[in-house]
Amino acid sequence: MLTLVSFELCPYVQRAAISLSEKGVPFERRTVDLADRPAWFRAISPLGKVPLLQVEDAILFESVVIVEYLEDTHGPALHPADPLARARHRAWMEFGSSVLADIWTIETTPDHAAFEAKRKLLREKFGRLEAELGQGPYFAGARFSLVDAVFAPVFRYFDVFDRFVDLAAFTGLPKVQAWRGALAARDSVKRAVASDYEKKLEGFLRRQESRLATLMS
Repeated sequence: MLTLVSFELCPYVQRAAISLSEKGVPFERRTVDLADRPAWFRAISPLGKVPLLQVEDAILFESVVIVEYLEDTHGPALHPADPLARARHRAWMEFGSSVLADIWTIETTPDHAAFEAKRKLLREKFGRLEAELGQGPYFAGARFSLVDAVFAPVFRYFDVFDRFVDLAAFTGLPKVQAWRGALAARDSVKRAVASDYEKKLEGFLRRQESRLATLMS
């Protein structure tokens, strides 16, 4: 049995959980509070971050490493077989990580100018995705891939954001909007978080001294 060491709001944990679920790999979760990291966690996490995947006596860290390990050891494959297509998928996974960094600024910055700059940048990045997407429903068409596992947690943030503020991130982007809907409906994506995820995310956002928290209020 694999053990996925998690934090309940971490999008990088979600991509690992989605990959495990898509591959039908049984695993246990062990949740930590990153605001009060226990000694056992600090002892096994070189960077003090989640996710971690415990495989027998070995500890894997960094979400990309974890999903690539799972890709090497468990089917079905979530990467394309063609080397060039696989490399492009890995590049778009990195693009997804850059979007998560932008979202972090949206969540936490108190600066109006920085907030607006990141809001506009998000719209530009989703516009690039609109140009890349085909007929769907997923990134590469009918087949679910690791790029989808990366972007499902990205889109999940907006389920909460949209209740309080219109960031106009998806305006005029029908393919991205359809992709977001298809990912939200997938069982592995639903199971990647606890049932109270949105409530806890809202609480986290309201506790920030940020522009977004002001708009939410």
